[in-house]
Amino acid sequence: MKKRVIKTKSETATIQVAERLAMLLRPSDVITLEGDLGAGKTTFTKGIANGLGVKRNVNSPTYTIIKEYAGELPLYHMDVYRLEDSEEDIGFEEYFNGDGITVVEWAQFIEPFLPRERLDVHISYVDDYSRELVFTPHGNHFESIVLKLLG
Repeated sequence: MKKRVIKTKSETATIQVAERLAMLLRPSDVITLEGDLGAGKTTFTKGIANGLGVKRNVNSPTYTIIKEYAGELPLYHMDVYRLEDSEEDIGFEEYFNGDGITVVEWAQFIEPFLPRERLDVHISYVDDYSRELVFTPHGNHFESIVLKLLG
């Protein structure tokens, strides 16, 4: 589980990294996104959505917990921040083992429910435009994806 880092210099560059990642994903892949408020988690998700051919506008599902988007593969976008200190299972396994890609913001709040094999992405704010993306793959499949992403 070697961590890999990509530094981006603009919002557009961050979206492009996520678009390239999306093209390497397959059904039932789970991506977790961590980072401070405003770091770019939803921006990164927009890039994944673009790469999957999602036509709808992607925004944070903070109040609904989960938003579903149709694309070449379904995209399940979760913001589980509101589940902090909750042990509620809202059917995570159905999404994690389903036919689409699941992106989970604030995944540390549902750690017990997360699949062992997944890709963790930590997004750090560097300045108004730059971000540091730290990819931590869990499992050979995600290690392979990260190696391809870094080219």
